[in-house]
Amino acid sequence: MSARMKRKVGTGNVAVIEPSEKHYYQPLWTLVGAGAKQLSTSARPTASVIPSGVKWIKSSVKQFYPDENCVYTNDGKKISYKYLIVALGIKLNYDQIKGLPEGFGYPHIGSNYSVETVEKTWKGLQDFKEGNAIFTFPNTPVKCAGAPQKIMYLSDAYLRKTGKRSKANIIFNTSLGVIFAVQKYANALEKIVQERNLHVNYKHNLIEVRADKQEAVFEKLDSAGETVVFEYEMLHVTPPMGPHDVLMKSPLADAGGWVDVDKDTLQHKKYPNVFGIGDCTNLPTSKTAAAVAGQSAVLDKTISMVMKNQTPKTKYDGYTSCPLVTSYNTVILAEFDYNGQPLETFPVNQSKERRTMYYMKSDLMPILYWHGLLKGFWGGPAPVRKLMHLGLKK
Repeated sequence: MSARMKRKVGTGNVAVIEPSEKHYYQPLWTLVGAGAKQLSTSARPTASVIPSGVKWIKSSVKQFYPDENCVYTNDGKKISYKYLIVALGIKLNYDQIKGLPEGFGYPHIGSNYSVETVEKTWKGLQDFKEGNAIFTFPNTPVKCAGAPQKIMYLSDAYLRKTGKRSKANIIFNTSLGVIFAVQKYANALEKIVQERNLHVNYKHNLIEVRADKQEAVFEKLDSAGETVVFEYEMLHVTPPMGPHDVLMKSPLADAGGWVDVDKDTLQHKKYPNVFGIGDCTNLPTSKTAAAVAGQSAVLDKTISMVMKNQTPKTKYDGYTSCPLVTSYNTVILAEFDYNGQPLETFPVNQSKERRTMYYMKSDLMPILYWHGLLKGFWGGPAPVRKLMHLGLKK
């Protein structure tokens, strides 16, 4: 968005507040955790991705004061703004699970959601001998809701390739009541689960890890107060997630702590010069990088209209995408809108596993991210979709 804004208001008029020295393309971590990519390939120095002419303020926001059009940073600086875009992302709350994050100091446990633990997933997979391989999904909103099961399919493929599959009991313990929210793709995934002898336990929420004993404790959400203990040889944890503390206590947040924006325009419901994008917002769609791309194109037009004192007209349709990696060379490319209806780019049945979609996930999408989205040129596949469907409304 900073690249898009610089093109609107010129050099020296845009700033990004960001504390991190490195910027990561996190969707690649699914493949890093399965040994298909190196962690280093997902990282670039933050300085290299800040557009020229945009000021990088290397700090984090401590407080929002939207009534005064300013924020305060952790080092006590007051920064005033004419327009503010909030893109804080989502907070990983490993500490809401008893025994974590300290449990990651033990072997056989990893998580693809953190730069500090993603390589532990790959180590746990390589070291697997015999027993339960357990994959979890928490009882909170998450970013990339498909990732908790993608690593399960990749682990299944790896164990088959290395001759260990017969000694493995692969289990997906999910807090949800369905394997995927969109029925078309859920049907395809349920078939894969059955064919590959994977076990899914619904309404199971991870509440404790006893890493010294290799035990994981789950609460049964359908049976109040009832818990069940699983032994594991490998455990992949998807942590509970939520809004960042600085946002939760700010005037910008809704009751749940998320940036309270209009779902069509991404403009804040109370403060017209404040906008939100991505995982930190209360937009009722799946939190993915693909969603951010689609939102960026809409937000670009929204801000242009606001700057002209006009009413925003372009509407975000909730487009999001989840490339469901089902092996080391196949992907089901799920794409859908606010209503959970498929919104597919290609004129083929995308609920089928396809090799072409895998290479798009592993090789093309990182290029689109680094050279398209971050530079303000990629706003999602809507134009491609229109072309692919010969201009028909999709």
